[in-house]
Amino acid sequence: MGTRGDGRGGRDAEPGWLDGASPPARPGGAVEGRGARVLVVTEDPELLDDLLRLCAAAGARPEVAVDPPPADWAGAGLVLVGDDRAARLGSRARREGVLLLGRDLDDSGVWQRAVELGADHVLFLPDAESWLVDRIADAAEGVGEQAFTVGVLGGCGGAGASTLACALAVTAARSRGRTMLIDADPLGGGLDVLLGGESAEGLRWPAFARSQGRIAGGALAESLPELHRLRVLSWDRGAAAGVRPEAMRSVLGAARRRGGVVVVDLPRRADEAVVEALTQLDLGLLVVPGELRAVAAAHRVAAAVGMVVADLRVVVRDSFARGRPVLADEEVARLLELPLAGELPLEQGLLDRIDGGAPPGSRPSGPLARFCGAFWERVLPGVEEVAA
Repeated sequence: MGTRGDGRGGRDAEPGWLDGASPPARPGGAVEGRGARVLVVTEDPELLDDLLRLCAAAGARPEVAVDPPPADWAGAGLVLVGDDRAARLGSRARREGVLLLGRDLDDSGVWQRAVELGADHVLFLPDAESWLVDRIADAAEGVGEQAFTVGVLGGCGGAGASTLACALAVTAARSRGRTMLIDADPLGGGLDVLLGGESAEGLRWPAFARSQGRIAGGALAESLPELHRLRVLSWDRGAAAGVRPEAMRSVLGAARRRGGVVVVDLPRRADEAVVEALTQLDLGLLVVPGELRAVAAAHRVAAAVGMVVADLRVVVRDSFARGRPVLADEEVARLLELPLAGELPLEQGLLDRIDGGAPPGSRPSGPLARFCGAFWERVLPGVEEVAA
């Protein structure tokens, strides 16, 4: 009838799911609505204490009822029902977002009560506490569709990946609203500098480098500098520090739950934190100049990244090489055995404009902005603008 798992004392066990329903792809599925209400239905004082504690950990203030009115039952974003009330609620109108909290792993009747109640999942505490906190937090935060996440990295040194990452973020913020740019390269000098905002107020990576667990998407965004209508997580001017993979997971998870677009500037080296970032990408862009030596260097990068990123494409940058053969964009894509995302043209005067405080992609009529605009139209056709 379902899955209970073997562990009785673990805190990270996945909940069971009923036959005919798919297990969640990740803890905390999307809950419709922003800031949805959480309703707790139980007369069990011990269970109530546990659920109130978990709600507090998730940043939610639940409503508690023994026999909730139909409007409250239907209107809550998430309903947590104690098994002590399941039988009496079985006649309620079926709805999504109902979780049944059991106490006894050996009670086979709980699965039948779950079917009669129309529950999405059966949970046993304390085994499912971690999963449940994430689900409650999703409801309280109002998680909807996750952000489309693009990672940009260079196939060789000086390929221009950071410039493209900034331009993609600037154009996305201008045309599509909610955008976050994340600098995942501690040795890159800081994307806030490239955006002309090194003195802007807000937190940088050192404040998050050792984070673990859940970070609220809204709280993350509000803590970061806002530059050119987008939120930026960059590095400060201090000594480079490593980022734990748990911190990268927490930060990117929060950024993605916020929705909209997330652009990640990635280094060519692959430590555990970078691998964690790669696993969360919807699309990877490998920037490669149209030169034979650059293609040779990009081969190894493409092979390593391609093992993690399912959708990896190459962006061929116009080459200004002198005395060396220049390759066409289709030839570069063929040699790397990657789909071609497009040819990135050179933009005259770009460095001077950056020095003057104008970030890459800020000139709508420029070649770089046009490239980025066309890119977003291809990968996110018809997507409506999201409020910043």
